[in-house]
Amino acid sequence: EMNAPERSDCWRLGDDETKVDFINDSKIPNAAKFVIRKEDHTLGNLIRMQLFRNIDVRFSGYLMPHPLENAVHVKVQTNGNVTPADAMLEAIEDLALETERLSSLFSQSLKERKADGKDPNGPTPLAYEDDLIQ
Repeated sequence: EMNAPERSDCWRLGDDETKVDFINDSKIPNAAKFVIRKEDHTLGNLIRMQLFRNIDVRFSGYLMPHPLENAVHVKVQTNGNVTPADAMLEAIEDLALETERLSSLFSQSLKERKADGKDPNGPTPLAYEDDLIQ
């Protein structure tokens, strides 16, 4: 369509864009907002839930300001033992470790199925549920 934005605008940063902006909240103590560009609900919800696992985080939430704006706004408030930036960094690092672990379990399970002569696209799950849920 004529008015439709370029598809790559949904994921490619422009020359003058930054991936993440940090905005300190001057009204609420130990609070900040992170604007993450070119992301959507998938990342926003993952980060929000990971932040809630940190006992020093009092509040974590996200919103997408507008459906046509490809940005997630994540708000974080801590109890003061850690800064919002440190809590966010820890959450992102933990998510990266979980993703690596899931990838490793998937690869291992796939190799085991192939070694057992089973169809890797077969009807049984590739990963063991007990290994994934912790």
